[in-house]
Amino acid sequence: HVQLVESGGGSVQAGGSLRLSCAFSGYTYSAYCMGWFRQAPGKEREGVAAIRPNGGLTYYDDSVKGRFTISQERSKKMVHLQMDGLKPEDAAMYYCAADRQAFRSTVNCDTRYFGPAADWGQGTQVTVS
Repeated sequence: HVQLVESGGGSVQAGGSLRLSCAFSGYTYSAYCMGWFRQAPGKEREGVAAIRPNGGLTYYDDSVKGRFTISQERSKKMVHLQMDGLKPEDAAMYYCAADRQAFRSTVNCDTRYFGPAADWGQGTQVTVS
């Protein structure tokens, strides 16, 4: 059973930075794709970035390329999302997710391959004014 706990959300002015963290507990961390998703009020959840723990390949949505960086501390089973140059449209609840099927289906953990069997954290709020 996988548990994911996010931290690091908060409120920031446009142009500022935040760093989100996700702690993974459970077995075989390296057999999952680890991703960050976000959902703003009235909008569908969207994939932001993901990383393949085994090998470190990454995926980014076009909307965050060049501004967000996903990384991991593999020994600690932690995944981070460094968000720079934040814009008001980045404001949302951010969720960490782990998906084994995506790990099998995609080399770079494209978030579009995360499916209904993914494990999710409780979310952390990001506000940009």
